[in-house]
Amino acid sequence: MYQVIARKYRPQSFGELIGQEHVKTTLENAITQQRIAHGYIFSGQRGTGKTTVARILARCLNCEFGPTATPCGKCSSCVEIAAGSSMDVIEIDAASNRGINEMRELRENVRFRPARDRYKVFIVDEAHQITSEAFNALLKTLEEPPEWVVFLLCTTEAHKIPSTIASRCQQFTFRSVDFAELISRMRWIMQQEGIEADDAVLSVLAQAGEGSVRDSLSALDQAIACCGTTLKAAELRALLGMFSLESLGEVSHALTAADSRRMLDIVSELESNGRSLQHFSRELARYFRNLLVVKISGVGTKLVAGTAEEQSKLAETAARFSEEDLTRYLQLSLDLFSDLQSSLQPRLHLEIGLLRMVHAGKLQSIEQALSSLGGAAPPSPPKPAPPKSTPPSGDLRSRLHAALLESKQLHLADAIEHSEVTEAPDELIVTTPKMYVMYLKQPDFEAAARRLSGMAKITIKTGEPVVTSPVAATAPGPDEASSRALAHPEVRRFQETFPDSQVRTVRNLREN
Repeated sequence: MYQVIARKYRPQSFGELIGQEHVKTTLENAITQQRIAHGYIFSGQRGTGKTTVARILARCLNCEFGPTATPCGKCSSCVEIAAGSSMDVIEIDAASNRGINEMRELRENVRFRPARDRYKVFIVDEAHQITSEAFNALLKTLEEPPEWVVFLLCTTEAHKIPSTIASRCQQFTFRSVDFAELISRMRWIMQQEGIEADDAVLSVLAQAGEGSVRDSLSALDQAIACCGTTLKAAELRALLGMFSLESLGEVSHALTAADSRRMLDIVSELESNGRSLQHFSRELARYFRNLLVVKISGVGTKLVAGTAEEQSKLAETAARFSEEDLTRYLQLSLDLFSDLQSSLQPRLHLEIGLLRMVHAGKLQSIEQALSSLGGAAPPSPPKPAPPKSTPPSGDLRSRLHAALLESKQLHLADAIEHSEVTEAPDELIVTTPKMYVMYLKQPDFEAAARRLSGMAKITIKTGEPVVTSPVAATAPGPDEASSRALAHPEVRRFQETFPDSQVRTVRNLREN
């Protein structure tokens, strides 16, 4: 009878296991040092070797020459465990045996010694599906089991295991298998099976598995059944419903050209060819994610599942976009994929989603908009006709403040209000806090100061002025404070850039 590839090439020892070095090393050391726990939790995504490691551990514990980290594979115990027929290694599918009655039966079974082997090993698959009541029934047994019992709980959702159970077990998290390791493993298996395939085929199979060895090997089985012993990447993508970089690249070309019509044509072609629109949106999100990662990390990163040639193509495409653009497209594609999961009109949603990406590419980022505010200031209000130069009289600071208010130069008036003005021979000295220096060094202020003082030299000093009395008639009320804020050059430039913006509140930071 035919045996599927995933089962035929299932690792039978730690030496055959790919990836999961942290799990393998710890368990080997524990066996060598005879520090074997009575409970283990193996968690991680599907197809990464949780149940396989549980069976290998059972062989290590019950091998005729054990406990050993390298079981012989030939004794009756090793052979029966590999075949799943050992009386002392009990595998339980918690998806169908999850109730309290099943756990009570297991608890009764624990009381009896192994029929032949050294340990009685209970492998519980999909352990997270056990009910709370059933876990409670198992709790005391798991905490203080007989010396001949070992529990191995395998789960894809470790967070659903009650903390009372998890605290009594050693926990191991299984990781996705590295892309290069998965490629190497499949290449070896294909050589054993006499299958002809190039690197592009291996890459497609590895991507289909998404880090799961079992899923990749299942896809290989399906490909062999469809295409025979010679595999082609294009045929394989069509079989698995996957999309090539070239087909996904049509979207990026349309974005570069801001071509809305091409986006609609892409959707039309997908539907006419019978392709899944939901699957396309999922692959599109992964495509933009890979573009963003390659843009940030460069070619050769392990964060992208792809060959060096595929990563180079991604880098060429990513170079046409900014990091901000790719982040925006990724978010939009994720939103699109989410919408299509429950959409009754997937074509309509896909068209809208792709057109939204085109329009998003035309948007100016807030950083660019704000940076444009640093340009030339808008024209100042018309200046009043200059009076004749006369020597100053009275409080020059009050007169200067009043003149600036009259000419609508409110930001300069505010600076003078918080500054100290002193006269020296042929020189007017203004001492002001650092925050006002750039305003008072503007030509408009120097011109106004010269007109009022009759002095050719205006000196601006940075410092904390001693202002003995407030400027007469300059205490701003709420309306005047708002007017002064709105007259500020940077505020005016911001409102010109964002015409619909509104100033809702004006507050004096010095009063806080």
